[in-house]
Amino acid sequence: MSQIRSKKISNLVSRNAWLIIGGALVLSAISGLLTAFHANPVITFIISGGALAVLAALVGQATEQVGSRLGAGATGVLQSSLGNLPELFVGIFALRAGLLQVVQAAIVGSVLGNSLLVLGLAFFVGGLRNGTQRFASEVPRMIATLTLLAVSALALPTLVYYLHTPAAGHEDLFSIACAVILLVVFIASLPVSLKGGPTSLSEEPDELEGSTGAVNRWPVWFAVVLLIGAAVGSAFVSDWFVTALTPAIAVLHISETFTGLVLVALAGNAVENVVGIQLAAKNKADYAISVILNSSLQVAIGLTPILVLLSFFIGSTPLTLVLPPLLVVALGLTALLSTVITYDGESTWLEGMTLVGLYAILAVSFWWG
Repeated sequence: MSQIRSKKISNLVSRNAWLIIGGALVLSAISGLLTAFHANPVITFIISGGALAVLAALVGQATEQVGSRLGAGATGVLQSSLGNLPELFVGIFALRAGLLQVVQAAIVGSVLGNSLLVLGLAFFVGGLRNGTQRFASEVPRMIATLTLLAVSALALPTLVYYLHTPAAGHEDLFSIACAVILLVVFIASLPVSLKGGPTSLSEEPDELEGSTGAVNRWPVWFAVVLLIGAAVGSAFVSDWFVTALTPAIAVLHISETFTGLVLVALAGNAVENVVGIQLAAKNKADYAISVILNSSLQVAIGLTPILVLLSFFIGSTPLTLVLPPLLVVALGLTALLSTVITYDGESTWLEGMTLVGLYAILAVSFWWG
């Protein structure tokens, strides 16, 4: 009986999916061994980052498989709740280690990475292969509206602090208030998402299943076991990743801000969003934009306030939303450019290059700190 069940699972799960599962197991095990034997921190940092990236992809696959039984809206909600688990764990362990700059930069870097780099690559690849691509502008507009709210919640505490307004000196309370408001908005958007509204994850079964490596639905128990295993693995690997972070930064002579903005942010979600680039290449612009921009939105109005609130219970210093001014400027430019480019419902390869170009400029500007 067990042999029949194993054969059935092997038929349902594609070769690409098995490679991701195997890669997650192997890289996680190597990361643990390197940490246990105090190996070179740079190698440990790289292997742990790779393990996090693969685990993020595995969490995304398992979440999609579980959510597919409940419809597109529920899939989007599950993606919102579980898709950023690796980033959440990295943030928690970084807060415990007192790496506030890394956490702040990683939050901003996740938004920049999705809204500029990944979206730009999707437009570039899709434009080269298919010419001008057209998509319904309702979803990008709604996401842009919510993203601007998140940017405002990140920008205002910074302005209060640097402009010495009467609220200066109360940054902790102001940050808590902003975090609570963002969570309220996020929770309020869940019923809309469950109904498959504009903030939910659009999906086309054939394309999404093919892009994530699943030909048919997995057994529910198998998807749940993988999801739990990937979540537990993400917790351990995140701890090892953060442990190697500080010594690796010292050896590589790079700043904490650049590390969080680029390296930590990409390790948490870049591989997962390859799906968006693949969909754009297949001329599925609506689905590509929904996948990519929803990931950015989840970080902005879901993950960020959770980390702010958790920071008051873990670590020695709470995480506030008072950011370095350049990070706030980077967020503002990102929201502005991505909104302008997606507002008309069309995209070209040149617009994709523009988004990637801004990401590169911002990344270089933080190289020195």
